[in-house]
Amino acid sequence: MASGPQIGSPAPDFTLPGGVLTGDTFERRDHTLSAARGRAVVLAFYPGDNTAVCTKQLCSYSSGLETFEGLDAEVWGISPQGVDSHESFARDHGLRMPLLADTGRETARAYGVTAPGIGVRRSVFLIGPDGVLRWKHVALLGATFQSLDTLAEQLSGIRTA
Repeated sequence: MASGPQIGSPAPDFTLPGGVLTGDTFERRDHTLSAARGRAVVLAFYPGDNTAVCTKQLCSYSSGLETFEGLDAEVWGISPQGVDSHESFARDHGLRMPLLADTGRETARAYGVTAPGIGVRRSVFLIGPDGVLRWKHVALLGATFQSLDTLAEQLSGIRTA
């Protein structure tokens, strides 16, 4: 596993296909990290759609979107599954944040979170409004995830820094 970007360094830019569930419509479009400059972005890498821990994690983040929005932050889920899988996952669980398809794992490699066997380590990266990496957590086992409260606390620190 590569080490990925360091705190205080520019976050690797990327463009990935994805979509977001808005009402009954799953809006498909590309998402580019640099296009989100001016707002903080939470990148939540997860191993797979419709798996137990991933579902619990993304449902938690989706139900807390108002908290993230209050901190002027967006949350993007990233996994190796395709956009069709993400649409099904979003519809099955009412997930309201963008889910991005890193099918070739290039973005996961750039962030140093590829792993043999599971493909992608459960990881969270907080990117400041300036495009700089401000905080990260890369799980070794992936059986747990960073809570909404932990992420909100870290985001609050970014805003006051």
